[in-house]
Amino acid sequence: MPKNLVIVESPAKAKTIEGYLGKDYSVKSSFGHIRDLPKKGLNIDIQHNFKPTYEVSLDKQKIVNDLKKASSQATNIWLASDEDREGEAIAWHLSQALDLSTTKTKRIVFHEITKPAIEHAIANPRHIDINLVNAQQARRVLDRLVGYELSPVLWKKVRTGLSAGRVQSVAVRLIVEREREIRDFKPESSFKINALFNTGQKDLPAELESKISSKDSAKSFLEHCKTEKFKVKTVNKKPATRSPSPPFTTSTLQQEASRRLSFSVKQTMTLAQRLYEAGYITYMRTDSTHLASLAITAVSTYIKKAYGDKYLNQRQYKTKISGAQEAHEAIRPTHFDRLQAGADSQQQRLYKLIWQRAVASQMANAQINRSEVNISLSKRAEIFIAKGEVLIFDGFYKVYGGGKDDVILPDVKVGQELKLKEMTALQTYSRPAARYSEASLVKKLEELGIGRPSTYSPTISTIQSRGYIEKRDLEGIERQLQKIVLTKNSIKEEVITELTGADKYKLLPTDTAEVTTDFLVKYFSEILDYDFTASVEQEFDDIAEGKEKWDDMIKQFYKDFHPLVEKSEKVSREEASQARELGIDPTSGKPIIARYGRFGAVLQRGEVTDDAKPDFAPLPEGTSLEDVNMAQALEMFKLPRVIGKTKDDLEIIADIGRFGPYVKIGETFVSIKPLDPFKITNKEAQKLYKQKLEKEAKKHIKTFDSGLQVLNGPYGPYITDGKKNAKIPKDTEPSKITESKAKKLLEEAPTKGRFRPRKTS
Repeated sequence: MPKNLVIVESPAKAKTIEGYLGKDYSVKSSFGHIRDLPKKGLNIDIQHNFKPTYEVSLDKQKIVNDLKKASSQATNIWLASDEDREGEAIAWHLSQALDLSTTKTKRIVFHEITKPAIEHAIANPRHIDINLVNAQQARRVLDRLVGYELSPVLWKKVRTGLSAGRVQSVAVRLIVEREREIRDFKPESSFKINALFNTGQKDLPAELESKISSKDSAKSFLEHCKTEKFKVKTVNKKPATRSPSPPFTTSTLQQEASRRLSFSVKQTMTLAQRLYEAGYITYMRTDSTHLASLAITAVSTYIKKAYGDKYLNQRQYKTKISGAQEAHEAIRPTHFDRLQAGADSQQQRLYKLIWQRAVASQMANAQINRSEVNISLSKRAEIFIAKGEVLIFDGFYKVYGGGKDDVILPDVKVGQELKLKEMTALQTYSRPAARYSEASLVKKLEELGIGRPSTYSPTISTIQSRGYIEKRDLEGIERQLQKIVLTKNSIKEEVITELTGADKYKLLPTDTAEVTTDFLVKYFSEILDYDFTASVEQEFDDIAEGKEKWDDMIKQFYKDFHPLVEKSEKVSREEASQARELGIDPTSGKPIIARYGRFGAVLQRGEVTDDAKPDFAPLPEGTSLEDVNMAQALEMFKLPRVIGKTKDDLEIIADIGRFGPYVKIGETFVSIKPLDPFKITNKEAQKLYKQKLEKEAKKHIKTFDSGLQVLNGPYGPYITDGKKNAKIPKDTEPSKITESKAKKLLEEAPTKGRFRPRKTS
């Protein structure tokens, strides 16, 4: 057994590091956290300074036993988990769970997995930083307190199974408030005036400096321009520069990978983790834009060699984020002369992006010539403006970004008269703030100081998996625009169509999110306050720096938080569900109520009594609890609608369920999206029913007496017992497979294990 045992977090990282160390070192993985708060129960002793109770989970028992055995045989133990607070906590938990001796245990950190970095870390060990451990411990305890005490309140008052969290609930609030802002937005119409002037050489496009408020005013302006004379008032030319952006932090990498590569936040972090563990990039959880002097020297050497001295401009960027740790580095390649890296195409694309951004950060500014021509009217005070831009020296654009296409204006002189070739007045509408994407939500959370690099990805995953937020495309709607064109001294009007509101990969709140947010804002306003949530992050930073005791911080928080939980117990479920009476049903005389129910927002006709139960209907598509009206509600209670009958005398019923509109024929349910359940015909319904029966028939190959089935699936034929599936080999004919062969294939099929991601601080 080697006398040195190195313990890291992941097997991939262990494999990379083992290649750099000699035979005297054995490198093993803890596979992430080995201890944590038990899943069930609070496990925090509130009466004794909020002392947490940790346990080794069942799936980690063997790992712990193996590490105990290895550590007992080693002379030196090197705890080499990641260099952030969570990594420090993992090292501390290892020391506690393995009962490691302080005399032979050393803590080492490195921000890149390269041989020099590993050797430097071994030569400069330190002790576990208990302040960093306590900062992570404080986050874990506070979040457990919030989740354990607040989630049951939501179960009782809103819906069973909901969860609340200090950061996740604030993220949901941001999305809910943005959606309501968009919903309440009233677009204002105006007209943008563009003109095309004949200069005697190249045409000169220009735009009126301000928009015109109405169609009549716009048309009047164009009428006036029939007799106007246009002249060049000023010509301004001046040089300008564009500077490169800093190398990536965690959040800027997530944002840029989303914008350029269409990666989700979770996907970006997974790929970056793989690149780091393989030794290709530095540590990917960082809020620092700092580059080590050795890195700047290395990238400078590369730039001079590849592009020449004129492309080099060394910089050291100052991190703007409060609480950022300057000892950490920005995300960068470990070797700048490695132009490609990664085990698959997605890793390679992300590596290229990181490489380009880091190299460009040390390159020269791009040099631009900007020009602006102001054009005056002879009888009015308005000004037309033409703008041009020409790239003179590409600088960092050589590697990253690239300038806009050159807009070269014709050479005109002050006082030169211009002939109007065409003028257009096009109706435009003001736009609301954009909905959040994953990347823009990360940017907003960072701006507000909420969360830290390690929290963004799990937070966004959680609010989607818990049903608060949906990520989907928006189809948009068509809108008609007025267009007025002046050409050859004649004015022509036309109506054109534009698609507005279409967008991709946007985060939209569900009814659950809106009701939950309203409840929490009303009764737990401090927990959802943006400034408060940011101040908590600052307190974690203070604990990490030894300026504050973690249990004192938790004690102060709990003193204010717990009374809010007790007070919320008095809130009625009706109040929490935002029940709103719309009116009285003229047919039944029962009240129509819009409320939040077990499976989301619903319409209810009647009250719960001993004699009768109320009827329920879904909200019309595109409405919410806040804006649905009586007329819309009455229409929804016309469902379910009997369309007709089949030849077999089976009734055909159209309705809307949890998963959208459908028809029911006998015991068979058939989705009818995108058809309308109010308008679908008997013929259309029977056609969809027939298609479903044919699809089901093709899916089923055979059934054995034991209940085993041979089915056609999206990935080919397979065997199933209802719980476990087994693929059928390509050289086997599914229809001829025997029951004994099916049982054997099912027994030999691997059982899918549950994936357990590393928890984040």
